[in-house]
Amino acid sequence: METRDSNGALLADGDSVHLVKDLKVKGTSVTLKRGTVVKNIRLTDDPDLIECNAEKVRGLVLRTEFLKKA
Repeated sequence: METRDSNGALLADGDSVHLVKDLKVKGTSVTLKRGTVVKNIRLTDDPDLIECNAEKVRGLVLRTEFLKKA
């Protein structure tokens, strides 16, 4: 299965991505702002999800519809 970002670019393990929308993180008071760079993503079995570590949050799972390849 291929994992693609919001623009249709192919994503791979270790890529860096930008957020295209402000995202509130459930279970915390943290909001990840638009334009935040997330490095070293990991692909999952689901092509719509990736795993990553953001600045303030570890073990985060993000939907690819909110990402743009850096």
